Amino acid sequence: MKKIKTSLAPQAIGPYSQAITYNGLIYTSGQIPLTADGQMVEEDIEKQTHQVIKNVQAVLQAAESDLDQVIKVTLYIKDMDQFERINAVYLQYFNQVQPARSCVEVSRLPKDVRIEMEAIAIKKEK
Repeated sequence: MKKIKTSLAPQAIGPYSQAITYNGLIYTSGQIPLTADGQMVEEDIEKQTHQVIKNVQAVLQAAESDLDQVIKVTLYIKDMDQFERINAVYLQYFNQVQPARSCVEVSRLPKDVRIEMEAIAIKKEK
């Protein structure tokens, strides 16, 4: 088991790792729409969705992977009425092979953001 840490994604805001690798799999922690320097992206759901995906991508790249290696995504969103808008952004990043995915509406997320995303990916073959 190996801890993954990168300065290209926001630092953990609690007692957890940005990701853990184990047996060739990468498990990311949930990413919220903070920039790498800790600035919150404005409340627009499209901009927040772009930021969480970019954060997941940065963590995956630090673990020798990328979005094209993602096999499972979990999205936590505050408003299921935003589902189509989120999907429009999501498809810009996952347009070739779409990983398995769950999307859950929740009442509250850290820092009152509108979306959080976590992923499971495989390491890229060398």
